[in-house]
Amino acid sequence: MRLHSPSMSELHAFMTAARLGSFTLAADHLCVTQGAVSRAIARLEAHFGQPLMRRDAHGLTLTDTGRKLYEGGLAPLQAIEALSAELRADNRRLRLTLASVPTLASAWLVPRLPDFHRRHPDIQLGFAAYRRNEDFSGATPDAAILSGVAGQWPGWQADYVIGREMVVICSPARLATRRACGLWDRPIGLLGEPLLYHSNGPDNWARWFDAAGVQRDAITLASGFEQVSILVRAVMADMGIAVLQRCLVQDDLQAGHVVSPFPDLRIAIARGYHLCAPPQRRDHYALACFRDWLLDTARQDPEAAMP
Repeated sequence: MRLHSPSMSELHAFMTAARLGSFTLAADHLCVTQGAVSRAIARLEAHFGQPLMRRDAHGLTLTDTGRKLYEGGLAPLQAIEALSAELRADNRRLRLTLASVPTLASAWLVPRLPDFHRRHPDIQLGFAAYRRNEDFSGATPDAAILSGVAGQWPGWQADYVIGREMVVICSPARLATRRACGLWDRPIGLLGEPLLYHSNGPDNWARWFDAAGVQRDAITLASGFEQVSILVRAVMADMGIAVLQRCLVQDDLQAGHVVSPFPDLRIAIARGYHLCAPPQRRDHYALACFRDWLLDTARQDPEAAMP
């Protein structure tokens, strides 16, 4: 049987433009270009063999045929949309798409994910591309682990996870040498060392020294690194010392790859990692399970013991 109905993409373009009275607004709503909307409606008009709307300086005007199509197609299209949303919701209940700051994902989150999968084998967890200024305007992700301060995301569900504690790290050999010489009995002794830093946080050394009560002049930094993993490797190679968020180097500390010269000095900054989700995801089953697991896992981290 030959089908006489148009394609859904063309019908959506027409119905949205007719409802909003603008190709531009329709394009924004459908997350496509204005040209894509215009071409879809042109194909629809070719399909029916007559014009459906006219554009002038005042906006869009439906022809008689266009009005008949709009009025007749509105209820069926809404029914299809409602059914699609229902079926999609059932399918997505056990699926979670997450975005995360890559450094935290590789250094802290991913090594702990096997525990999540053991607890929730029915949930399928996937990762979307990380965007520093995530606004959840796209189809994915459902949630994102972002770096910032409390209150930075009004209207979202935002839970602090981890990342506020800063720790100084160095190679075991450097620590042994400095201790053998009677150095590093106080934090001020670090000022004479090559101070390595992450390029996104060049002021972290100043914050650490301030919090440690070290009186000093201007700080002279040594080498900067774009990636935390390379920075840690530089410390392991004894190029200098670095200050980083404890959660990013905790596994290396436990393995003895690096050491902290002042392990009992607990210093925190305001910035940390937060699990963020838009309001429409508040009742997402998979997200609720992941959120509970993530916050529970963070509470077991050594950072949680900070006063």
